[in-house]
This record gives sequence, C-alpha cells and structure tokens, in this order.
Amino acid sequence: MDRKIEAKKYRFNLLVVIGAIVFIIGAWWAIAGTDFSGNFLKVEKQRLRISEVKHAVLEDYIPVRGQVKPSRSVYLDAIEGGRVEEVLIEEGAEVKAGDIILRLSNTNLQLDVISREAQVSEQLNNLRNTRLAIDQATLNLKSEIVEIDYQLTKLKRSLKQKKRLFARKLISEDDYLATKDEVRYFEQRKALVIERQATDKLVRKVQLEQLENSVAQLQKNLKVARKNLENLNVKAPVSGKLTALNVELGESKARGQRLGQVDKLDSFKVSALVDEFYIARLQKNQVARAKANGENFQLTVSKIYSQVSSGQFEIELKFEDKTPGNIRRGQTIQMKLELADGENALVIDKGGFIQDTGGNWIFVVNQAGTRAVKRSIRSGRSNPDYVEIVDGLQPGERVVVSSYGNYEDIQQLIFN
Repeated sequence: MDRKIEAKKYRFNLLVVIGAIVFIIGAWWAIAGTDFSGNFLKVEKQRLRISEVKHAVLEDYIPVRGQVKPSRSVYLDAIEGGRVEEVLIEEGAEVKAGDIILRLSNTNLQLDVISREAQVSEQLNNLRNTRLAIDQATLNLKSEIVEIDYQLTKLKRSLKQKKRLFARKLISEDDYLATKDEVRYFEQRKALVIERQATDKLVRKVQLEQLENSVAQLQKNLKVARKNLENLNVKAPVSGKLTALNVELGESKARGQRLGQVDKLDSFKVSALVDEFYIARLQKNQVARAKANGENFQLTVSKIYSQVSSGQFEIELKFEDKTPGNIRRGQTIQMKLELADGENALVIDKGGFIQDTGGNWIFVVNQAGTRAVKRSIRSGRSNPDYVEIVDGLQPGERVVVSSYGNYEDIQQLIFN
C-alpha cells in the first residue's frame, strides 16, 4: 500500500514565502532608489528643512540689536556738596535751561561768604584810611611849601632893603649876611620839601596800587564764594526732559556726585553692542538698515568705541534723513549692519547643518525626493540668511540644511 509524502509540499511553500519576502524587499529598495552601499538612516522627511541651491545676492551683514538714546544728554553733578533742602521739579518733567531743579544747603559755604565779605569791608576801610592819610600828608607838604614861600618873600624883601642900607654903611655886615643866610636856608628847605613831595607821591602811588589790588582780589574771591553758594541751586543746563533724578529730601550729596541728567529730545541716536570679532571690519559711516513703528530707516555708524568688555564693543549710529515717528528713549531696534556691498553668489538657506559640518559636507536630496546622499562641498561667506557655496553643488539641487545631530557617520538618509 502506497503512502502519501507531504515533505515536498512543505518545502515548496517555504520557498514561495522566502521568495516573496526577497521580492518585496528588492521592490522597496528599487522604489526608494537606494543601493546597499554605506550606512543609512530612516528619517521623517517632514521633520527636515530642505533648501534649493540657487543664485542670489549675498549681503554681507550682521544682525545688531540697538537701544534708542537721546543724541545729547547733559549730566547733573553736584558742583558743591550739601544737604537736599527742596526738590522743585520731579523726574520725568520737561525743563527749560536755567530752571532750578533742587536746592542744597551748606553751612560752611555760607560762613565762607560772610568771612570774605568782612575781609573785603576791612580792606576797603584800610584803603579809604590810607587815601585820607595820603591826602592829608600831601596837603601838609603843600602847606609847608606855601609857608616857606611866604617866608622867602619877606626875607628877600628885607634882604633887598638891608643891601641898600649896608651899601650906605647904615647897618652892620653881620646883619646883612644873617638875612642873606636865612634866605638861602629857606630856599634849600623848599627844595627838600619839593623833593620829599615827589618821593612821597611815588611811594603813596605804589601803596595805593597794592591796596587796590588787594581789594580787587578779595572782591574776586568773594564773587567766587558767592557763585559757589549760588551753585547750591542746581539748575537745568539745557532744555529737555529730566531723567534719572536720584535725590531725597534731607540726603547729603558730596561735591561731584551724580544727581541726574537732562535729555534733549529733539534728536536721537542708537547705541549697540557688537561682537569683538567684527571690530576690524567696522568703520565710521557704514550703513545699517532697520524697521521701527512700521517704517524702514537707514542709519550710519557715527562712533566706534574700541574698548572691549565681555567680548563686545560699543558703537553709536545716527539716523539719516529722518527719525522714526513716536520713537522713545530706551526703545529697542533690530538692525542689519552692512559690512560690505552685496554680491551675486550661489547660495543655500542657512541652517543648523553649518555648525555640525563646518560647511564641509551636506546631504543632497535625489531627484525622486526619496533619499539624501552625503556629499563633500566647499562653503564660503555667510550671513544670517544664506551660506555661499563655492564648490560641490549645482543650481536647482536640493539639500538638507536642518541640524544633523548624530548624522556624522551616516552616508544616506532614507525618507519615510
């Protein structure tokens, strides 16, 4: 009796199943257009950022965030120290040049003014007394000369008479000579008085000049002391807005201490911090473009501060042509600071891949859009929007520009 053998049928079914599996895998790889060379990784395509290689104008610029400031701010410092007695204008108010903002008190300055006033008064009295004494001495000398002239007149008349009498032998020779000697004495005395008068005039002139100079110096010192006392009234140096007034009633302020500032609000500037990497590429009058309150504006670099702090340096920019309307002090503005003129170049969108690869390789998407293959490239300049491609890619190709993460050892990305 024959026996039915089932083994061949089982073997045939197994071969059919294996063949079907091989066929499905082969068909899938054929559809994906993927060969079996190199490492590959399956990824979700919608999670990747893909960019097209194209020609575009590559602008060499850096993004900068700036803060609006008044074009001119004048600081209020305590010229003289003192105690805050009265605050007349509060912070944030509009002021005009010369307005008294606050008053200080300083007892030492007040006493100094009183002391200097007393010195001036004393010296003025000395000057008046000296002038009076000089005038009195001058009058005395003049009076003495008048008296001498009077005596000379009488003696000369007497001498003339005695000369005639002596010639007639009516008087003695001694009487005649005595009168003659007396005339000579008064003539010599008059000459001495006149000489003393000239000398005293020079001495008194110098004495008066010294006293007048002393009075003038004391008056000048008094003027300075009064000005110092007046400086206790802190006034607005310019018209504008009073900001950062840091005072309290009864508080003591030292000389030179910052009290606040006055901002002129008729014009504004923008202050920004830039990475020290660009310090050699920045110069005055470079252009920055910004948008504020819905309007586009152009600015130019007006000042560059070379001091570097925490890896950054400060620049100031001024608005060209017009200032944005309704702009406020402290407002933040985002700007594009141009480092050079834009040039036409082959570019791709900038993405996270540039940090992962250093711009040396990239994943290029195939025409079917089913996979991306690793390819060496050479990149060039970049800005926040684009990366220049020097070699390795052609216009129209598509590349993955999102971050690669751990794709360094992967040769192909298979899109699910």
